Amino acid sequence: MAGRGTPATALLDKQRVAHTLHSYEHDPRHESYGLEAAEALGIVPGRVFKTLVAEVDGKLAVGVVPVTGQLDLKGLAAALKGKKAKMAVVADAERATGYVAGGISPLGQKKRLPVVVDESAMQFETVFCSAGRRGLEVEITPAELVRLTNAVVAGISA
Repeated sequence: MAGRGTPATALLDKQRVAHTLHSYEHDPRHESYGLEAAEALGIVPGRVFKTLVAEVDGKLAVGVVPVTGQLDLKGLAAALKGKKAKMAVVADAERATGYVAGGISPLGQKKRLPVVVDESAMQFETVFCSAGRRGLEVEITPAELVRLTNAVVAGISA
């Protein structure tokens, strides 16, 4: 994958974190980026996590939840000791993270946003999340994902 790195893969390499990259041919007609990744890679969907950017009390934050669930906005707000959360405008999410929608990684974001990882991630030896572009997933231990993003772990999936 020479020349096809992303800020997420650069961070993992720089930190010398054990990880595995998995690529697949992205189909722009697929309705769900996360479910597409699970299907293409033959992974149980509950191990694939999507990165969603929301606003908590007017400030951007990131929720990392299984692709089989939805982001519980009240749970996200509570985990970050906020009052109110709503989904961010896509353009704001892309500008803050440096990634395009469908390829937003919780790792290596342009602006370091608060991150909350759903507690369900902790039951797996490894989980999958976007490596920074559509069609590229990174497999990593939940503990490393939490450490590298300085995340809070909480129940934020509905």
